[in-house]
Amino acid sequence: MRKLGTASKIYMILIFVILYAPIAILIFYSFNESNSTSVFTGFSLRWYGELFRDEATIKALENTVVLALLSSLISTALGTIAATGIYYSKTRWYKSSLLTVNNIPLMNPDIVTGISMMLLFVFVGTMLKISGVLGFMTMLIAHITFELPYVILNILPRFKSMDKFLVEAACDLGCTPKKAFFKVTLPYIRTEIIAAFIMAFTLSLDDFVISYFVSGPDFQTLPIRIYSMTKKRVTPDMYALSALIFVTVFVLLILTNIAQDSALREKMKKRINKRRVAS
Repeated sequence: MRKLGTASKIYMILIFVILYAPIAILIFYSFNESNSTSVFTGFSLRWYGELFRDEATIKALENTVVLALLSSLISTALGTIAATGIYYSKTRWYKSSLLTVNNIPLMNPDIVTGISMMLLFVFVGTMLKISGVLGFMTMLIAHITFELPYVILNILPRFKSMDKFLVEAACDLGCTPKKAFFKVTLPYIRTEIIAAFIMAFTLSLDDFVISYFVSGPDFQTLPIRIYSMTKKRVTPDMYALSALIFVTVFVLLILTNIAQDSALREKMKKRINKRRVAS
């Protein structure tokens, strides 16, 4: 048993080293004084200064964050409504059909989705005689489309653990179905909604393939900006940007875990207090 435990620990350490070694090297060379990717000449914040002086990169970062926030908010709202409708659907074949349709975009390759959406937008633009149809709105629609299935699959399992009689009890006590949703259902699935929002936001930040096909010349996201730089040479200020993004995401994950732990502790305290009062 000791050998198995030691081997599993070594295996896990190797996995984490393989996962995080490239990121550690990237962060390390973001502080390099020169633009070399193989020789560390000295510690410097030069490339962080160059990053904030690069207007095109900062603009692409702003576009990426704005697009991710809007698309994740809209997809989370629509996904919550869709998951509620699917769960309360009484027809079994209708529910299974909706789940099948929802799973198709997850299995579909991104390049197929990107090309098909580009053709759709161009076709609609041609029919409406709109020139330069590709831009912010097409990217927003595309991001909402591919984020929506993930949001639904994040929220839907939570409904299965909810007591069906809770909503009925709320209605019996005078709540309308709408009020019961906001008073009972929404608080119950709140954690999953937050998790779905974070996943949608991350997917939007990371997306390149679909964004590349539906983007226009006036709106460029960060992945497209970095891809355009690879045709020549990626400058070290991109290392600095990647390091800042990684640290930001890491801090957000820590804060999220702390918030979840504190919420669980408060629930446990309330349950213990209720048992003490009851006894």
